[in-house]
Amino acid sequence: MEKIASFRINHNILPKGMYISRVDGDIITYDIRMRRPNKEPVMENAAIHTIEHLFATYVRNTKYSDDVIYFGPMGCRTGFYFLLRSSVSHTDAIKLAADAFKFIMGYEGEIPGATETECGNYREHDLAGAKKEAEMIYEFIKDRKSADLYYPE
Repeated sequence: MEKIASFRINHNILPKGMYISRVDGDIITYDIRMRRPNKEPVMENAAIHTIEHLFATYVRNTKYSDDVIYFGPMGCRTGFYFLLRSSVSHTDAIKLAADAFKFIMGYEGEIPGATETECGNYREHDLAGAKKEAEMIYEFIKDRKSADLYYPE
């Protein structure tokens, strides 16, 4: 079988940041790389879960809500995939992601969607861990430009 696109990226040289992973018609998949693959410890599941809830809730409550397709973790626990319609410019996608992480950094209160009736694993959340992760990646993407969205070769 042919290797899928994400397995053709050299993970040994992939720094933290935000990248265009693929384009499928009018859907752009962004790779938000929170950890340097195979060089840093992976994220903890509870923090990942909380980031997923908070980031998705935030972006789906912005003017881009109709253009948000998906936000979710990578199985390797080094980052997230963020899928948007191509009607959102790369510049706006970067700002939206940075704003979502800034929102997570300052979030206080109950985690949206984290009750037994709303979530399949409602007990496993870590708001403090999510805030720490958000703060670390925010510094890597807040000043990113469209030209920075391409994987290193």
